[in-house]
Amino acid sequence: MNRNAASSVLLEVIATTVGDAKAAARAGADRLELVTAITEGGLTPSVGLIEAVVAAVPIPVNVIVRPHSRSFVYDADDLRVIERDVRAAVAAGANGVVFGALDARGDVDLDALSRIAAAADGHALTFHRAFDVSRDLNAAFDALLRVPAVTSVLTSGGHPSVLDAVATITRLVRQAAGSTCTVLAGSGLTVDAVGDFVRATGVRAVHFGSGVRPRGEVLAPVDQPLVERVRASIDGAAAHV
Repeated sequence: MNRNAASSVLLEVIATTVGDAKAAARAGADRLELVTAITEGGLTPSVGLIEAVVAAVPIPVNVIVRPHSRSFVYDADDLRVIERDVRAAVAAGANGVVFGALDARGDVDLDALSRIAAAADGHALTFHRAFDVSRDLNAAFDALLRVPAVTSVLTSGGHPSVLDAVATITRLVRQAAGSTCTVLAGSGLTVDAVGDFVRATGVRAVHFGSGVRPRGEVLAPVDQPLVERVRASIDGAAAHV
């Protein structure tokens, strides 16, 4: 790849197996999000899978750490489990972790976030789509921008599909300008729509799951030609952002 880092758009692909990871990396993905239970929005993968994927690909692997899909509000027992899983993921070679937590009011749980950032020990930290169900997206984003450990926020702009949130994503991108936090746009992106979406919003990082799987089936394996098409589309769009 001869992409200029200053002008390129980062492509993150969800992987659930070593095969997914290899296909995405071969096709030009810049980074993986490794999950299990993808139909539940992604849960913590096993240490064995993390180690195998890290060993199999030359690109960074970010690991979701989410103990259950009941909610994004975690009790003390949940947080102790999450801390242990974060440390285990980092020890297994993860580039970073993907985590999100809300308090009972629907605001970002800053205490939980502080604990998980400490457990990540300086590794990259993506705040996941718990953000999209927060009580107030603007307040939540302001709060996250004040946490230096948070390196990206995965969001669909509060909509089921990010394609319906062009104005929101554009605003968040502008709000994040000059910070160390990247807006990572995902959910509902397609090969055919992503180029126009990047041009319209100015977003510098996109996240694909079902959009790079045959027929959009989330349980299907990553399709290398689809990832290649996304890569070509966002590279073309980046030149006009």
